[in-house]
Amino acid sequence: MRTTRTVVPAVAAVAALLAAAGSATADTGATPSPSSTAKPAAKAPKGDGARALCRRLPTVDARIDRALARLNGPATERGSVARMQQRVTNAEAKGDTAVATYLKGRLTFRTSLVTTLGQRSTDLDAVRTWCGTQHFPAKKQPDAGKGTGK
Repeated sequence: MRTTRTVVPAVAAVAALLAAAGSATADTGATPSPSSTAKPAAKAPKGDGARALCRRLPTVDARIDRALARLNGPATERGSVARMQQRVTNAEAKGDTAVATYLKGRLTFRTSLVTTLGQRSTDLDAVRTWCGTQHFPAKKQPDAGKGTGK
């Protein structure tokens, strides 16, 4: 008996709220205009970013070249595929199967990264050709001796 006394008023309150919400939306009859309910829109981009990409081409190309040089480096260079292969070989020789399995996963990723970056470099050559036909200016090539600061 006690539960029906508390449940009935709660159900009645929910029903009243739903009825009020339904009648409020039904009263308008028309959909609200976008200007009355939406925030002012941010400025839409004027282009597709091609000009900026053409300007960044030398920097992007230098980054890809640096990454490929590191990945294709000797076993003494940190981050190279050869060094990771050596680490896998050393782990297998010691009998650390868990470590070897983990390092093989990293080796697989690095090997695929060489392929991906090679493809990006090829794609970038096509973009460079396109930028030349559009007469978009490119930044000067960064100095080889100086880093980008990163």
